[in-house]
Amino acid sequence: MVPPAAIQSSDKPDELKVFISSRDGKCGQCGEELAPGKMILLAGEAGATCLACADLDELVFLPSGNMALTRRARAHSALSAVVLKWSRSRKRYERQGLLVQEAALAQAETECLADADARERARERAAERRADTDEEYVREFARRIRELYPSCPKDREQAIAEHACRKYSGRVGRSAAAKELDENAVRLAVRAHIRHSETEYDRLLGRGVAREDARAAVAGKMERVAAQWEAAPDA
Repeated sequence: MVPPAAIQSSDKPDELKVFISSRDGKCGQCGEELAPGKMILLAGEAGATCLACADLDELVFLPSGNMALTRRARAHSALSAVVLKWSRSRKRYERQGLLVQEAALAQAETECLADADARERARERAAERRADTDEEYVREFARRIRELYPSCPKDREQAIAEHACRKYSGRVGRSAAAKELDENAVRLAVRAHIRHSETEYDRLLGRGVAREDARAAVAGKMERVAAQWEAAPDA
């Protein structure tokens, strides 16, 4: 892979950057195989890191091409990353799109409803989501979440299950343990959701705070929310 120094100077230096791998490799943290075409983060001494280990797997990919949609999605997303790919012919990294929070992209698409391209993209994403979901497995995973977290907000277990169990994502819901509805795997999926949706974690990452420091900063709140969700509902 060509070093990041070859990135076009027009890129903002403080912008979080994700690269599309051009060769085989392994994640420096979990050891996952990183085939060409895989999105990775270059994390200092850790080297290439998969998006799951970088805590960026909550984000969704918005391809380049619709400036209005990209601008709005970035504005609404507390955490975002530019996706870059090395061009052999031009000898430089070029932008392929943006990783943003799914809710931010949905809001941006709503605001761009007058734009036929945005509507078509929303339909494509919905079709991709359906194709990447094993409905029966998701139902069982959601049921297990509700058993372990009876005070989880209404319908939240479905959203967590759909996200964690999406095919080819590498997320915890796709692990062998999760497929057996192992309690620890289910709890990991819920805790990841709480970290991203119920704390300031994404905003801290977006401001450049190191992942370990950001996790430590929100650990207390994450534990409190998890305990509230685990408690038996009021009679």
